[in-house]
Amino acid sequence: MKRINLTITGCMGRMGKQIIKSSQSDKNFKIVSLTESFKMRKKVNKIVPELNSEASFKKTNVIIDFTVPKCTLEVLKIASKLKKRVVIGTTGFSRGQEKIIEKYSKKIPILKAGNMSLGINLLMYLTEITSKSLGNNFLSKIFEIHHKHKKDYPSGTALMLGKGIAIGRRKNLKTLIGKKYLNKKTFPYGKKINFNSVRKGEIIGEHEVKFSSGKEIISLNHEAFDRALYSEGALTAAKWLMKKKPGLYSMRDILNFK
Repeated sequence: MKRINLTITGCMGRMGKQIIKSSQSDKNFKIVSLTESFKMRKKVNKIVPELNSEASFKKTNVIIDFTVPKCTLEVLKIASKLKKRVVIGTTGFSRGQEKIIEKYSKKIPILKAGNMSLGINLLMYLTEITSKSLGNNFLSKIFEIHHKHKKDYPSGTALMLGKGIAIGRRKNLKTLIGKKYLNKKTFPYGKKINFNSVRKGEIIGEHEVKFSSGKEIISLNHEAFDRALYSEGALTAAKWLMKKKPGLYSMRDILNFK
């Protein structure tokens, strides 16, 4: 099998470094370029990182992007012009930015996931089923913990799980988002979905969805112990995307969850 030429944006970030490490042990990939938001002279993986540009993306087949929304949109603008595939792991997009991503997906294949973990995507699937089964008689809330460096909250994964609850209730997530707490020890259930985000230490990621009737509580949770599960998931997504036509895809499409 011919190796896939890969570009990793935000190569000096936590996920950027992890994707480089994972791709080095995956014979399906060859890193042809790395990019960062600032100029660098020092080589990373024998490559000098560049700024995002047509030149830096020219030889690639697929771009993996774990950066920030503004940078992701910059990447998509260039990738769309060059007809390059893009895997997006960036979170924290506004509704307007989401619409721009949808617009680009009509020109190029894009796989976007708030979380690249198989376990988390299974958790969302189970959240949908649970929410649908329990109906409106149960109140819900979502708790998540990430490392102290993560800026956005609730996390993209927490919102993804919130969407799972909304899908189960056949409602739009926007109408169900309740209060958003930060670093609270306890927080209440609500008729809408309340979120509590904790930022501390170097925790990779913990998520819990809870449903309560007042008489019983149902909990669904997931803990991540190794950041490699996200980078390996992103590489799996990149391989899968190589055979796809323009469109906006998710990890659910790869895993074939109905």
